[in-house]
Amino acid sequence: MNSDTLRQLRRFVDMEFRSFTREYGGMLEKLFEPLGDFLLFSERLLTQSPWPMVLAAILFAVWVTSRSLKIVLGTAATLLLIGYFGMWQDTMRTLAMIVASTLTALTLGLPIGIVMSRSDRLQRWLTPALDVMQTMPSFVYLIPVVMILGIGRVPGLLAVVVYAIPPIIRFTNLGIRLVAKDVLEAAEAFGANGLQKLFQVQLPLALPTIMGGVNQTIMMALSMVVIASMIGVPGLGQPVLKAISNQYFTQGVLNGLAIVGIAIVFDRASQAYGKRLQRHLEATHE
Repeated sequence: MNSDTLRQLRRFVDMEFRSFTREYGGMLEKLFEPLGDFLLFSERLLTQSPWPMVLAAILFAVWVTSRSLKIVLGTAATLLLIGYFGMWQDTMRTLAMIVASTLTALTLGLPIGIVMSRSDRLQRWLTPALDVMQTMPSFVYLIPVVMILGIGRVPGLLAVVVYAIPPIIRFTNLGIRLVAKDVLEAAEAFGANGLQKLFQVQLPLALPTIMGGVNQTIMMALSMVVIASMIGVPGLGQPVLKAISNQYFTQGVLNGLAIVGIAIVFDRASQAYGKRLQRHLEATHE
């Protein structure tokens, strides 16, 4: 393909995409309004509630998932340090973004992973797409959402979801496929139909693997926070971006460390929950 043909092809694709955004941009904005409302509600809940109440709720959630006093104390120390250095509001906005993007990714990714696990043909089609999604530079995800929806919270949320969704799809597919065939045959012998095998056998046994996908989805969403700040997403990413632009070394390091601290909390809590599930399943089958 010569350079003129390639140039014409690129121009054609660009013009068609612009036409698509002009014609359907408004409709897509209305489609994603509930997502934006949920994100705004989560952000207001975390930022406008009294900080001791928010801190207690977060510590309770960490305790429920991890059942580890060490992790709870580490979470408390991390959040108190974040508040002491004046980063509480930005951290709560980042938490709201992570919660909304993770729930959206799980809502979309889990069904896709389940369907993918039941079809070898679909797996062959989706695997290359997931490979591209995981290797594509994160900046690229901002281009289509900004062209369609402009800048703001919702475009940033969609970019984060697209970037973070591949792990939950992959791990759900893998976890279900790893369920032993003799277990499924035993379920069939007891008269279980397809849905019963899925919800009563395959998904429970695949939960530890799926939790690994949840963990990776959260980590990828956090890694996208700074990038999403380029299109107006509030949170810890914006001070980091400002620090880069203005050479504010201390501000950049502190906000970067806050992101690291939140990532460690999510990582430890989700890993502990996955291990608890694994032990529970092993005890059940003994």
